[in-house]
Amino acid sequence: MKVVFLGPKKDPQLSVISFLEQNDVSVDHFENNINDGFSLKGYDFLISLGYRYIINKQILDYFQERAINFHISYLPWNKGADPNLWSFLEDTPKGVTIHLIDEKIDNGKIICQKELYLNEEETLESSYNILQNEIVLLFKKNWKKIRNNSYTPKSQISDGSYHRLIDKNKFSHLLSNGWKTKIKELTGKAKNAKNGKI
Repeated sequence: MKVVFLGPKKDPQLSVISFLEQNDVSVDHFENNINDGFSLKGYDFLISLGYRYIINKQILDYFQERAINFHISYLPWNKGADPNLWSFLEDTPKGVTIHLIDEKIDNGKIICQKELYLNEEETLESSYNILQNEIVLLFKKNWKKIRNNSYTPKSQISDGSYHRLIDKNKFSHLLSNGWKTKIKELTGKAKNAKNGKI
């Protein structure tokens, strides 16, 4: 089996690639935009983790239901950018999801997901790391089903929520210690902001 893996050349991407290679999968790793002139011949799967580009229709049509994405939110909540941050700002479910890729952002059918409860003593950074670890574990647990197409994908049940990178700018003042801001501090400030107190 041969896989196109899309995402930065760092962890957790490298640990997923290592796992695949240990399970007799040949992996070609790309972090740049592959949409123009990329030869798809010979690939069985496409896996995206932290990839920064929209994948075009031609590539998706080639892979059909063999293109998957890792997203650190409990879809359909917090599609798009900064899902961990928004789960606290908007008090929505937290978790991780592996889903099929379609032409909309984080919109495809769900392969597997796990809801998580994060301690308010965690920071944005540490909770992000927890989510990254959990999604890798979820993938490893379900890889055989994904590889053998022995799962039943389920449609996302509602529109949920979606955010762009720039959407967080109006809340940046709440991050008193950047990504090391504690969850309890952030949620308290977000609640006050919602009530017009700050």
